[in-house]
This record gives sequence, structure tokens and C-alpha cells, in this order.
Amino acid sequence: MMKRIYQIIPLCFLLSCATYYQMNLVFNQSFESGDMTAAEKTLQDNPKAANSKEKFLYYLNRGTVAAMLNKPEESNIYFEKAFIYGEDYRTNYFNEAGAFVINPTVIEYKGEDHEHLLLLYYKALNYIKLGDREAALVECRRLNIRLQKLNDKYKSDSRYKRDAFIHNLMGLIYDADRDYNNAFIAYRNAYNIYKEDYEDMFGVSAPHQLKLDILRTAHLIGFQTELRQYEKEFNVKYKPNREEGGDLIFLWNNGLGPVKDEFSINFTVVHGKDGMITFVNKERGYSFPFYMEKKEDDEEGTDLSDLEFYRVAIPKYNERKPVFRRAVLTIDSTKFKLEPVENINNIAIYSLNQRMGLELSKSLLRLAIKKTAEKELREESEGWGAALGVFNAMTEKADTRNWQTIPHTIYYTRARLPVGVSKASLRVSSGRNVSQQHQFTFNVHNGQTIFHSFFSLESIPN
Repeated sequence: MMKRIYQIIPLCFLLSCATYYQMNLVFNQSFESGDMTAAEKTLQDNPKAANSKEKFLYYLNRGTVAAMLNKPEESNIYFEKAFIYGEDYRTNYFNEAGAFVINPTVIEYKGEDHEHLLLLYYKALNYIKLGDREAALVECRRLNIRLQKLNDKYKSDSRYKRDAFIHNLMGLIYDADRDYNNAFIAYRNAYNIYKEDYEDMFGVSAPHQLKLDILRTAHLIGFQTELRQYEKEFNVKYKPNREEGGDLIFLWNNGLGPVKDEFSINFTVVHGKDGMITFVNKERGYSFPFYMEKKEDDEEGTDLSDLEFYRVAIPKYNERKPVFRRAVLTIDSTKFKLEPVENINNIAIYSLNQRMGLELSKSLLRLAIKKTAEKELREESEGWGAALGVFNAMTEKADTRNWQTIPHTIYYTRARLPVGVSKASLRVSSGRNVSQQHQFTFNVHNGQTIFHSFFSLESIPN
């Protein structure tokens, strides 16, 4: 029996070490290379994923790939499934308990806060592409509800609980629908969040275009006091544009967001009295006390007394740095610089770092439970206790699941177009003599606002 157990250890070890990215390598390679047809086929060939613990990510990837293949209706079917999953998610306490015995991958992946917001960003853009402005406004209202829930979820002002880009996006859609009052409110909220949160947390300042939109909508709704206030604050004098034409909102989804990985931290156990133990890592300054129930016949004081050094697996993000860092849109010799509005990479990393203490506590509690069970089994059978020890070591794994097909950073600009057909050129560059040129044709009516999103998937190899 023991021989058979040790024969399957190498396979189990390989499976336990694989990250979510590695387990979906074929799909990821197809997506990153821009071969969306192959990426879609990989997803279609794995229908069981729709009923797995990663169903939320499966829906997100199906929606993203369909959007990239210019299938907005199909894309929104999957994004709606992901939205409903998020709304209906309920904690499975049996699986939660299993996470402390095995690892957190036994729990259904419920998604990160920014992922639930960004799926509605995609949905809104899909509806705009379909010409259904009313449905896009419904997504705006859903976004507003999600933002309110996020704000209620966290009490600390240092947490990611307000999203400036999402407010800006709502403003752009309300603005395009000529609901200038709601547009002004959304723009103002976005500006305040950029100023109060984003500059320090994520290194993103309020875009100049956002400031211009605040001034314009304040003027359109007759808020003269606010107009003068913001003119002074922005050091910009508002100049109405009375020429015929329409607006283009150009969104550049640049690069790919971070990939969750794992790293190990070694801890030493410091034994206290009456069952108290403390996991200590002096290099990082970590100290986590736990109480382990003391048995009456346990002269050593705790089940962990003979185990001094431990390894725990902790999640981390690996950044995929985009090749391109800047973009300029040229229309009839007029240049429009695209500005960063959302750094998804920084948001993801910041959010994980904010809860790192909780992640460590969960990992150490999981380890304590595993080691206690191992020691108790060793007292009954040395062989089975050793087997459990091997199993525990193999299954010590962090949760490396995340939405890995979202952009690294989103940029945008508002460009004024004359009535009729216009040709545009987008130049994206790295600052290292690497650039690409892309051509577009747009047709706009007088007073119309149109949206266009463009993706650059290129990332610098790690």
C-alpha cells in the first residue's frame, strides 16, 4: 500500500505545483498571440469548465474572446452569466472548511472586486457597439450599485473601494445620451477619486480630458458657480465649441493584466504556555500567534512542539509589462494624446497587498491544522502519518486564480470629428524605437458621440 502511495507522488506533486495560468497554458498562449479563433476553440472544447469551481473565470474568458472576435451579443451572454454568478454567490461552508484541510482551490472562485466592475465595462461597450444606448445605461446603473456595495464592504479609507474609471465611464455614457446632469455628477465623482485615492494608491492622476468634460457639462446644466470653481482649480478657461460635428471616445486597452502566482515563506514556531504558539518570520517582521488546544496527556504542551520550521504558500501577482506605453490618435492632422484612466495591474497588486495579513493568517491556520492531524495519525501509524505528511506538503498551495485576459492599463481620449466620414491613425509606441500604426475610419452625425475600443496584447517577456 505504501509503495503505491509513493508511486503516485510525482504526478500529484506536478499537479499541485501547477498554477491556474499553467493549467490553462494552451488557451493563454493562443490569447496572448492574438489567435482568438484558437482561444475560442480551446474554451469550446472544455464545456465542463462551465460547471467547475472556476466557472466565473470561464464565463469571463468566453465573454472576452467573443468581444475580441467582434461578437458583442454572444460576449454579453457570457458576461451576464458572470454577473449573475457574482450576484448569486453564496459561501459554501463545507468547502470553506475544506480549504483549511487542503488548500483554497477547493472553494469556488468568486472573483476580485475589480473583476466584477470590469465585466460590466465590457458589457456596456458591447451594448454601445450594438447601438443599444439604453442597455448601456442599465449597465451604468448596475455599476453604480456595485460601487455602493464596494464602498459599504470596506471601512478603511486605505482599501480599494472606489473606482474613478468606472465613474468616468458612466459619465461618458450619460454624456453621450445627453443626460448632462448625471454626466456631471459622475465626472465630478471620478475627479475626486483620482485626486483622493488614485494618485497615491495606483499612480494615476485625473486625466486632462476629464477636467474638460467637467467644465463642459457644468456649463451645459447651468452650474456657473461650479464652473468658475473648477476653472480656477484646473487653471483652465472653458471655451464652448459651437462647430458642427460629433465626438469620438477612443479607449485603448493596453497589454495584459497580472497573473497570480505563489511564493513560499518560511516560519519558525515559538512555543508559549498553555497551548499558545507563535509563527515568526524575522526577515519580514511577521508574527502570528495561535492557540492550539492542549491535551491532558500531552506533556509537551502542544501537538506542534516537535515541529520547528514550516513553509506556507502565499499568493502574489506577476506583472506582465506592456510593450507599448503611449499612444497618439491623429485625425486630419490634429493629434490627440491618450491618457491613462485605469491601471488594473496596480489595482490588483495593491488590493492583494492590503489583505496580505489575512492571507497569511489563513495559510498558517491551514498549516497548523494539517500538522496537528499528521502528528495524531503518526501516533496510530507511522506509515500513514508519513503519507499524510507527504500529502499535506503536496497540497500546500496558494490560490492562483484570477481573470488573466483583462488589460494592464486602459487609456482614452475624446476627439472631435467633422460630420461624415473621417480617417484616423493610431500610433502606439514603447519609447524604445518600437511602434505600430493602426488605421481606422469613423462616420459621425452632428451632435453624435461614438465609442471605439482597441486592444494591444503585446507584453514584455519575463
